[in-house]
Amino acid sequence: MSGPILVLNPNSNAEVTAGLDRALAPFRLGGGPEIECLTLAEGPFGVESRRDGDAVILPMLALLRSRPEAAAVVVACYSDPGVETLREQLAVPVFGIQEAGVLAALARADRFGVIALSEASIARHRRRLRGLGLLERWVGEEAAALSVAESAHAPATLEEAGRRLTARGAGALVLGCAGMAEARGPLEAALGVPVIEPTQAAVALALHAVLAP
Repeated sequence: MSGPILVLNPNSNAEVTAGLDRALAPFRLGGGPEIECLTLAEGPFGVESRRDGDAVILPMLALLRSRPEAAAVVVACYSDPGVETLREQLAVPVFGIQEAGVLAALARADRFGVIALSEASIARHRRRLRGLGLLERWVGEEAAALSVAESAHAPATLEEAGRRLTARGAGALVLGCAGMAEARGPLEAALGVPVIEPTQAAVALALHAVLAP
């Protein structure tokens, strides 16, 4: 059997990691690789700025180098902090959840929108999408005005943001924070469009990378 897929939450909020662990339960296949969710103890309580994202890169790299048995890595933060650095420095596939979530949304709809935590996070997400060449199919983002810690406990706020995005033409929505993981099902039922939980999307790609012959 291959080594584990490591899903690394780069903030120090263990509640976010626990929510991811629960959301990834359907991806734990009999006979398949272990999916292990990790919390970066040195990280901020929430990665909510470019400075936060830059600060976690070296601690993430140190932690992942201590786990050479890993078969793949998922960085479970929607800003995709350090993904390029980790790809350069590690010998295993590395997946960022923003990139994976957006690709999954584009497989379901012509145009997509993102439910962001806050207005401040939108600029970071836009820069990443510009680098991926995907702004043309992005209707925009709507902020739910939440912190990372609050994101799992405010479904009404998330639903309001989602409705604003569907009104703007989004045929699929991406949850713009790993902390929103357990809101996916209720939001999809309420809004009637595909809602992508990006850590699930990234783990699906990691499974393919590990299991493909």
